[in-house]
Amino acid sequence: MEYVKTRTIMTKSDQGSKWFGIDYHMNLYKGCSFGCIYCDSRSDCYHISDFDIVKTKVDALEILEQELSSKSYRGVVSFGTLSDPYNLEEKHLELTRNALKLIAKYGFGVSIDTKSDLILRDIDLLKKIAENNSVIIKISICVSDDDMAKKLEPGVISSSKRFEVLRKLREENLYSGVLMTPVLPFLTDTEENIRSIIKKSKHADAKFIYTKMGVNLRTNQRQYYYEKLDELFPGLSLDYKSVYGNRYFCTSMQYRHLFELFLNLCHENGILTEMDEIINDYKKEIPMNKQISLF
Repeated sequence: MEYVKTRTIMTKSDQGSKWFGIDYHMNLYKGCSFGCIYCDSRSDCYHISDFDIVKTKVDALEILEQELSSKSYRGVVSFGTLSDPYNLEEKHLELTRNALKLIAKYGFGVSIDTKSDLILRDIDLLKKIAENNSVIIKISICVSDDDMAKKLEPGVISSSKRFEVLRKLREENLYSGVLMTPVLPFLTDTEENIRSIIKKSKHADAKFIYTKMGVNLRTNQRQYYYEKLDELFPGLSLDYKSVYGNRYFCTSMQYRHLFELFLNLCHENGILTEMDEIINDYKKEIPMNKQISLF
């Protein structure tokens, strides 16, 4: 574990709440130990050196409490946009758990992206937060097959276990669904994979599935991804280079067919897919008496 100095923990969203209705971004950790070969957070634009080494910030919780207490708008705070908040270090450091306690204390909402079952430890806090504000949990699952998932995400629990995590969150009435990103050309962009993820998501009572049906490849991350492809799937990087070159967003060559299939199947199963619909569905109005009591 490395510690880095910082002046801020929580920053205002620069996307105008378009990404899952997020009002504030927060990353308690820098880097990740899960080793997902496609992770966009390796890109140079995020300035995270030695990405596989998890780092945290000096006095993170003290700074966070100062920032939360100073905000007049109790919006939704995002955990995990760059680094999974439930990485392997969280089990003993409990930075995420203690941050959730502060979120609950000051009446903010929360948005969490994770691939870990450690989130189940914090169901008590998530339910407490949901009493006064909005909660949305996105379980990241890009491939249904556990063997393929192990290759693409070597440090993560199996996809089967992630679907089980989703089911348990929904049993606790926490608003949860699947982040089906990325969809990897030549690997996971198959009708079989899309159908399986939707079927298992429905069985787990997912409220939504969100996807862009492609993968981001930027400077540094592209090189890392191609190196891993050469190790795991020899020759596949040449197909990427031939089709996509240095393109930033690599859309599946079967985009139209797969996205239409995705939309139709989700509609048939009552699963939301559109960003605006998801935001409107999970965001709640804070009753005036509760809003007043927060101050």
